[in-house]
Amino acid sequence: MYFEIDSKVREDKGLCMLRNETHRFAEEVLRPAARKLDKMADPEMVIAEGSPYWDALKQMKKMGYHRMFLHPEYGGLGLSAIEAHIILEELGWGSVGLATAIGVDQVPPGIASLFAMGDIIDNLVRPWAEDTDAKFHGCWGVTEPECGSDYILATQESFLPHVAELHHGQVRAEQCGDGWAISGPKSGWLSSAPAATHVGLHVVLPPYDSLANGALCIVPLEQKGVTKGKPIDKLGMRDDPQGELVFDNVYVPDEYMIIRPPFYEFRVGQVLCLTSSFMGALFTGLARAAFEEALEYSKNRIQGGKPICEHQAIKQKLYSMFEKVETSRYYTRKVMEHVWEKIYVEGTFDASSRHALCGQIYSKRSAFEVAFEALQIFGGYGLTKDFLVEKLFRDARAGLIEDGTTEVLGLSVAYNIIAEY
Repeated sequence: MYFEIDSKVREDKGLCMLRNETHRFAEEVLRPAARKLDKMADPEMVIAEGSPYWDALKQMKKMGYHRMFLHPEYGGLGLSAIEAHIILEELGWGSVGLATAIGVDQVPPGIASLFAMGDIIDNLVRPWAEDTDAKFHGCWGVTEPECGSDYILATQESFLPHVAELHHGQVRAEQCGDGWAISGPKSGWLSSAPAATHVGLHVVLPPYDSLANGALCIVPLEQKGVTKGKPIDKLGMRDDPQGELVFDNVYVPDEYMIIRPPFYEFRVGQVLCLTSSFMGALFTGLARAAFEEALEYSKNRIQGGKPICEHQAIKQKLYSMFEKVETSRYYTRKVMEHVWEKIYVEGTFDASSRHALCGQIYSKRSAFEVAFEALQIFGGYGLTKDFLVEKLFRDARAGLIEDGTTEVLGLSVAYNIIAEY
């Protein structure tokens, strides 16, 4: 295990036990399941009955990982930021794909626990928190066939009114009696959508003139009018099934319309802070996994009469990789502490989006750079599926697009800096 330079963490027996416990879980449960899922030729096998995906999901729920982002009052774990980061880094070390699945699982109940009131708490949030058999499984519906990562920019109307007006949205909500009728397609890149029972869904509202005039609602997917697409066959994060959702006049009760104007832009921005801090921790774990694979291999691979780690070129690579892993950990940890404080401790919901997004971008780029160098150290062996580093490289590459391309996230940060720094 890595040396913890923060003495407050290193000398806390509870945090050390948490790290060790989560690491064992990631090593013994997530990593073996992820390797099996990654090698499945047909993506539909990933979500089939009896798949390791479901066993891993159930075991994560038994550990309580599906309750990390729920408000403590309604069944959340009540973790500190450092506890959450430790858990997420280890889960990302084990499988960033399966860790993403348990992350998006929390979007519907998490949003409701933070912003909703009334019967939805007792009818959905509490049962979700108590579920350890994966009867409930969530996903997050943002991107659309005609609007990808730029959907994120378009929700920030105060900074980017011209972008918000470029897209009028394909998934639309229309008032229908005492509820809403939802129609339109979401793209094939929705994590866990092919397996989900509920979605936290972004929709646009009348007069449908801008994505910024939107809402975030919870939609049960096991009802008439919902079509789930098949899991897509993709390069990396194959243990995270992704697919499209199409809605045809699907009814949603009014209380399930959780975030709506005039609070949509503000609250969605805070949701993005939470998800960015989550992704930052996960990809720190992936970076560390790639580094550790390369370090171990370099100690055992003999070339020129000695382990390759004794050659200067490899030493330089190992240093650079170590530097990226360590800086990623402590930057994303600090970001999570800030976001946690503003949302769960103070309840002011004014976390800095530019810092949260920057943390996500930095950790993802670091993870890819580390995985790239790790594969180089393995040489030809790194191109084979016999070695974990090949999967880590593909997963890291997928991360540069997952949850918003790093270019678009960076633009969002830049606009924020110009407007508010």
